[in-house]
Amino acid sequence: MVMNTPAALAHGTELLGSAEPADRAAGCDLVGEAADRDEDLRTAAATVLLAHAERERDGHVLACLADALGRTEDGRAVPVLVALAGHPEAQVRRQVASALSLDAVVTGPPDAPGVRALLALTRDTDPEARDWATFTLGFQCEADGPEVRQALWERTGDEYPEAREEGIRGLARRRDPRAVPLMRELLADPDGAAVLTFRAAEILGAPELLPLLEDYDPDDHGVADAVAACDGPRRARLEEGGWALVRALERLRPDLAASVWSTRCEPGLTLGIGGPDEPCYDVAGLLTRAGGDPVRAAELVGSDHPVIVHP
Repeated sequence: MVMNTPAALAHGTELLGSAEPADRAAGCDLVGEAADRDEDLRTAAATVLLAHAERERDGHVLACLADALGRTEDGRAVPVLVALAGHPEAQVRRQVASALSLDAVVTGPPDAPGVRALLALTRDTDPEARDWATFTLGFQCEADGPEVRQALWERTGDEYPEAREEGIRGLARRRDPRAVPLMRELLADPDGAAVLTFRAAEILGAPELLPLLEDYDPDDHGVADAVAACDGPRRARLEEGGWALVRALERLRPDLAASVWSTRCEPGLTLGIGGPDEPCYDVAGLLTRAGGDPVRAAELVGSDHPVIVHP
């Protein structure tokens, strides 16, 4: 059934005025669902929720409100979520740890308020709050630095298995060498080798992981990419191909100002063209399309950007 999102927003807003906590919780859920399904309603939904946050005191409702705020993707929610990160009820803190995956937080620096709230939540007394916070900080945030790595390292010794795994994967995503033996432990245990583990292995790119990765079905999601990234000679060929591609573009189309880079928290190599608003290319995918020939790959890129001849 297709949701009538404007009607859901209106009904949810009405329920927020109820004297019954169950109604207000349902109202938060409706407003959040409307925002999640309809980007055009997100600003309005966030405005409604933020206004209600000023007067809500019930813990269950606040947990629902935190979840709904996360669905709005509205940066105005960050101060409210940061304040709720210290709420006495664990259910609220759990939802805050998840909701802080807002773009305004995950792209922020290590000293941003949202990131600092996540750092604190990774040390929460509630194991599920620690788990969610470690996942959000480790696998969704781009922030890096001594404090971030220390928080993730602490979780690698967590007695709660899920939080421990998130700590390991978060360190691996930052290419921290301390993650290598811990990732080997995860890969040696089939229960610990989930899709995110393979993704973390791909980003880490450690040759020590290759023998364990080769024991998995290459058709399983993420396995083939992880194997390719941890294969030292194969990765070296990709890097050589990337630079050869840039050199070919400099000869064929110097006007495109091509460059190639690798992002710390993401796998692979990226080819950039011109300014920040111009399209980027995955180098491995581009070379595959070109049959491994950097010159042919450069020609493919050039065909995407025809030369403009002014009269």
